[in-house]
Amino acid sequence: MNASRNLRPGRAIGLLIAAGMLVLSGGAMATDQSKQRQAGRDVNQAAKHDARATKIDCRQENNKSNAACRQDKRETKQDGRQEKREIKY
Repeated sequence: MNASRNLRPGRAIGLLIAAGMLVLSGGAMATDQSKQRQAGRDVNQAAKHDARATKIDCRQENNKSNAACRQDKRETKQDGRQEKREIKY
């Protein structure tokens, strides 16, 4: 016997609707994740820019050694990474 004949029309429509709902909900979740990733990238890029500016300002002031300026840059980038983690998770 043919398997398609065993399905009732109401049941087939219900299965199609359920499958459509699963596809749509997965798409919405993927969109949310992509928005989170993009926001994380934006924060990360801003942190890199801020870190460069911090180091340049530090060197121009000549109040700290180059090693201390590098440490300031690292701390600025680490703050940006933490902010990115807060967005993603």
